[in-house]
Amino acid sequence: MLKKTLLFLLLNFAALGLGSLVTKNGVASEWYQQLNKAPWTPPGYLFGIAWSVIMICFAVYIAKIITSKTSVRFAIILYIFQWILNTSWNYVFFYYHLDVIGLFVIVSLTLVIFTFLIKYYKLIQFYSLWIAPYLIWLLIATSLNAYIVFMN
Repeated sequence: MLKKTLLFLLLNFAALGLGSLVTKNGVASEWYQQLNKAPWTPPGYLFGIAWSVIMICFAVYIAKIITSKTSVRFAIILYIFQWILNTSWNYVFFYYHLDVIGLFVIVSLTLVIFTFLIKYYKLIQFYSLWIAPYLIWLLIATSLNAYIVFMN
């Protein structure tokens, strides 16, 4: 399981790196700074910390599913879909400033992560806690994106 965890750590952090490359100035950009943001928006530095913890936990979670050798193909398809959605949100939201499409992307990503939880809970039980930070953070991030859509 260690090799699989390390592989998914590499893939997860590659997604974060790619997402970071396409954000331009991201949170520091003039466009983002001028938006009316939710009062519960965390400080910028917290995003990097949160995503790092989330990707570590998710690597353990997905490695456990793959190691179980049950529904591996479906898990890999879901993982790829998650990877694409995760990296594309930054591009859509920060690069193109398409907050409505960004909301669609992040809602889709949240549904994919929720599907992981529901589909594999019986298989890996306690290990399902490893996906909880991802799902909780996505619910927060979705609310932040929705606030921007509806309040700007």
